[in-house]
Amino acid sequence: MKNLTQREPLYLDDIRVGQKFGSDSHTLDEAQIKAFAAQFDPQPFHLDAEAARDSLFGGLAASGWHTAAITMRLLVTSGAPMAGGVIGAGCEISWPIPTRPGDTLSVESEIQKIAASRSRPERGIVTILSKTHNQHGEVVQVMTAKLVVFRRPAPFV
Repeated sequence: MKNLTQREPLYLDDIRVGQKFGSDSHTLDEAQIKAFAAQFDPQPFHLDAEAARDSLFGGLAASGWHTAAITMRLLVTSGAPMAGGVIGAGCEISWPIPTRPGDTLSVESEIQKIAASRSRPERGIVTILSKTHNQHGEVVQVMTAKLVVFRRPAPFV
C-alpha cells in the first residue's frame, strides 16, 4: 500500500473513491513523549512514568495531540501527495488506545468521498479516512478529514 514511488502531486481529477495510500513510519521514545507533553500537554500521565502507572492509562502515554502531529507529518512527507499541500477543512479524530514509548507509527489512508465545489470550480473537498497503526497493527488513531484539493490548472494556450 506504500506510495513511495508516486510523489507527483495529486489533483482533484487524479483522485478516486477507494484509492489507498500508505506512509513511512516513525518510532517514538520516552524522551519525545515527555518533550511534546512538557510544551503542549503537560499532564502527569504524559510526563512522569511513575505517576502514569496510577492513571487511567496504566503507564506513560503520548498525548493524543502528539499522535496527531506525527500522523500529520507522515501524511505530508509520505502519504498522498496532494497538490498545494494537505489543507484541512475540518476533521473528526479519536484515539482508541494510547500510543506508548517504543511504538512505531504508520498511517493508512483511503479516499471516502470527493465533492467538486460549485462556487469555486478550481477546487473540491476530499474526505479521507486515515488510521494510524502501531507496530502490532493496533489502531491508535482514527481521523476522518475533509481536505481542500485543487483541480489541475488549465494549460496555457
